[in-house]
This record gives sequence, C-alpha cells and structure tokens, in this order.
Amino acid sequence: MSSSVKETFKDVPVETRPAPAPPVPAALAAKVRTLAPTMTRSMQRVAETVASDPAGCAALTVTGLAERTGTSEATVVRTSRLLGYPGYRDLRLALAALAAQQAAGGAPAVTADIAVDDSLVDVVAKLAQEEQQCLADTAAALDVTQLEAAVAALAGARRIDVYGIGASNLVGQDLVQKLLRIGLIAHAHADPHLAVTNAVQMRTGDVAIAITHSGRTTDVIEPLRVAFDHGATTIAITGRPDGDIASYADHILTTSTARESELRPAAMSSRTSQLLVVDCLFIGVAQRTYETAAPALSASYEALAHRHSPRNNQR
Repeated sequence: MSSSVKETFKDVPVETRPAPAPPVPAALAAKVRTLAPTMTRSMQRVAETVASDPAGCAALTVTGLAERTGTSEATVVRTSRLLGYPGYRDLRLALAALAAQQAAGGAPAVTADIAVDDSLVDVVAKLAQEEQQCLADTAAALDVTQLEAAVAALAGARRIDVYGIGASNLVGQDLVQKLLRIGLIAHAHADPHLAVTNAVQMRTGDVAIAITHSGRTTDVIEPLRVAFDHGATTIAITGRPDGDIASYADHILTTSTARESELRPAAMSSRTSQLLVVDCLFIGVAQRTYETAAPALSASYEALAHRHSPRNNQR
C-alpha cells in the first residue's frame, strides 16, 4: 500500500470498511469467549446460550431465542452482528453447522473452569484441553489470505519491528529470535517510547508488527500508527480484529482465547494462540526464503553447537 493511499485510508473509520467474512462454525465458540467480556449482560446471555447449545438454538426463531434468553429481538440481532454475522439468519445457519460438527465429534466440548481445589491431575487435563481448543479455534479463524500477504511482506522486508507489552512482548521476542536466525533484520520493542522513536525511522519496504490481544493497548497502537504513517507495511496480531489497532493495520491476523477465569487470565490463552500465529509466519517466511534461510539457520546452529557439548556442560 503506497503512502498516499495509506494517508487516505487511515482516516476511514473501521466500521465503514468492508466487513470481514463471518467466522466459520468451528470458530463460533472461540468468538463468544473472546468477545463476551466486552458485551452487555443481555448480549452475553445470548452469546453464551448459542455457544453452549447450538443445536437447540438453531431450531429457534429470533423471537424464540429472545424469549429463551430473556432478552429482546434487537439484542439477538445485535449479538449476531457483533459475532461477525450479517444477521440472525446467518448465525442460525452457523449454529446448525456447528451442531452437526459436534454430533460427528468434530467440535470438542468446552471444558470447565479450573477451580482452586482442583488436583494437579485435573489442572493438567483442563489446561491441556483448553490449550488444544484455543489452538484449534485460532487455526479455524485464521484468514490464510491475510497470512500469505503478511508472509510476503516479511520475506521481502528491509527491516522488521515488533511491538508488544507484557506477555505479548514475550511472543514478539520469540518471533524476532526466529527471524534473526534465518538472516532477517528484526527487533522487538517493549519500551513504548523506544518503540515510537524507532517507528519514526520506518519506511516503505519495512514491516511493523503489533501484538495485542485486546486490540486497544495504546502503547502498541501508537508505534504501529507511526510506522503506518511513514509507509511501512503493518500487521496486527489480535483477538479483536474490530479493535482500535485495525485502523493502522494493512493485514490482520486474528487469534482466539479460552474463557478467562480467576486462575486463568486472558494473557495465558492469548499467548498460546499468538505463538501459533507467529510460528505460522516464521515457517511461511522460511519457506519463501529457503535458499538463504536454510544456510543461515545451519550457521546459527553451528555457532551455538559448542555450547551444548557434554564437555562444556560439565564446566
């Protein structure tokens, strides 16, 4: 995207841009888990009801679902749209498809929250199930067209900057160390001031990546906006593709999350899905640049080999 086009595009409200494709049925439960904390109580009731009983809700009219959830028809329609469907009819079709998948064993049930008195055996089982569900949901919702465009931009980038705060910064560092090992110039910025001052130096041909589950983290949005304004290709890895971050992202890669609870904050499950996305980015770039990536990766292994020798470990 050229700088002149970006200048025009950046002022267009997110809500007026073409709407993304509705989530596939397998991603519906993930969408509910991600968006529920931002919904009103009445919308939460609708969303949680359709996710927990897709077969039963698929048989209901908009009036029937409103009555079942103690809400209004308008609330049902608004919830459908927030979940990514043009209207209730489209949501109802997705519910029928999801019910069919569950009947065939293709859509695992949502596990219970971890309780303070759970045994470690139960904790391991519940976490493993939640992690698997989170990865499956992310894979189902990931837009491969957007992923391919992001891979192409990274493969040809002069320089790559990654912005993230907290757990998202750890994910950014993981991506950067992978890219460095295949010969790309990449930096992960956790300090928001340093991130902005570096973003000022970004140009056309550079790539900036912002990682934020909420899509509203100011310390991540600000450097991405600056990089966007300076002509860099921008990528957002987020659980909220409709969040503020979308205003400055050329490509959006959507992540999923498990249900947040007292003992399982959103940062835990969002990190899992973010790591899947950055691994997909890395493998895609390595494939596209294989002739240079393979020798660089071999050289990095060789440079570190002596640090893993038995003799060195005994010192």
